[in-house]
Amino acid sequence: MSPSSTSSAPEPTPKQDQLIGYCRSNGLRHPAFQVVSDRRGGRTAWSCMVSVGGREIHARFWYDSPYVGSAREDAAERALQVLGQIPTPAGPQPAHFQQQQRAVYRNGFGAVHG
Repeated sequence: MSPSSTSSAPEPTPKQDQLIGYCRSNGLRHPAFQVVSDRRGGRTAWSCMVSVGGREIHARFWYDSPYVGSAREDAAERALQVLGQIPTPAGPQPAHFQQQQRAVYRNGFGAVHG
């Protein structure tokens, strides 16, 4: 994996905003997001990790480049779950969600599971 550098930070999304609020209200430093890439065959997959309160929390999935923002949101959601701010889903994703992800991946868009 290699870190990616960007010239400007993207606009926060709902889970990122919630995580920033959690940090602010608990006296923690602002969450630090790091986008990472991994070359997979002829493609590059993107994911994200976030540092919060001395913990490094990784997004669940890898994404195609147009969906790097989703990787940041995924990492923020995962961090909120680890911090006990939102519930962690019990068990695997519903079958219809898995089928949707497979269809999207076959078309070259969205999450790259890995």
